[in-house]
Amino acid sequence: MIRGSFLSEEERAYLRRIVGSQTERHAVARRANAILLLDDGWNCEEVAQALFLDDDTVRGWHKAFTTDGAQTLRSFGWKGSQPKLSRCQEAELTETLSAKLFTSTAAVMAHIERRYGITYSKSGTIELLHRLGFDYRKPKGLPAKASTAAQEAFKACYNTLLTRLEPDEIVYFSDAVHPEYQSRPAYGWIRRGDHVAVKRGKGRERMNLMGALCLENGDLQMIETLKMSTQTTIDLLAKLERANSHARVIHLILDRAPVHRGGAVRDWLARPGCRIRLHFLPAYAPNLNAIERLWKVMHEHVTHNRYYPNFRAFADAITNFFESTLPRKWLSIRDVVNDNFHIVRPEQFRFIG
Repeated sequence: MIRGSFLSEEERAYLRRIVGSQTERHAVARRANAILLLDDGWNCEEVAQALFLDDDTVRGWHKAFTTDGAQTLRSFGWKGSQPKLSRCQEAELTETLSAKLFTSTAAVMAHIERRYGITYSKSGTIELLHRLGFDYRKPKGLPAKASTAAQEAFKACYNTLLTRLEPDEIVYFSDAVHPEYQSRPAYGWIRRGDHVAVKRGKGRERMNLMGALCLENGDLQMIETLKMSTQTTIDLLAKLERANSHARVIHLILDRAPVHRGGAVRDWLARPGCRIRLHFLPAYAPNLNAIERLWKVMHEHVTHNRYYPNFRAFADAITNFFESTLPRKWLSIRDVVNDNFHIVRPEQFRFIG
């Protein structure tokens, strides 16, 4: 930490003359300005931000000035500083950072100081990490038991189903969603310095919806219930049959939740003349269920950065999206709610935790 008021009156007057001179080189005046701001009590980060510099540069100017005096303003040039860590130390640090996830820049700074006895500033550490090939981002959340082979097998079966689909057959994707009465803060472009917030809802009320979506025409059949059960699944299946009286076979792709596979559902499907055919997704593979993408679009339209004064208004907005917005905007929504499935390959990731 650099404490202010370290200049004598003579030094300060000399630096002010440099800053105010019309004939002085810009680089020299800039360094003098930085020293004056530090003397005023600004920290290195504030000076660097004001002058569009790196705080290590400001810190180096101060050190040179206090060590060798005002003449250094004209003598230390633009030569870049040498790396503080040796190549061997950088290689070792890279291995450490690759093996262990450091969740903050401060943690990396502390490790470098503890391991190598070398102090880096925050900006210097960030620059070092970028140079070593590291970015600050979150690890991807993946299902712990996702099977690449099972996903590939399902995708192949799905493609075969579409290839052999008869004109009187139709395919739906089904899943449950539980929108909770809460606004969801989401990223957006906000003017620097503008303090923006979104109000949060009260309580934990939520809707319980089970839906089925047809990618061919955007048709969505939905059931709302107080609690998910096998009866909810049966109600949705019956609604699908009523809505598709023209279809000889209705293929429904869904996950392996117990409410989808219970005895009551099996008995309903065993009825003579039942037109529903269930196709179960592999375990831990929501990435292969197209309707999951619709839930994401719903949240973007309804809950992201939006506040509702009460649960009823929130529920009405959800319902309006499915009943009005979805059919009206289906031609654009289908660009993202589609069956362009990506296989999650756990073997391509390094798991932590």
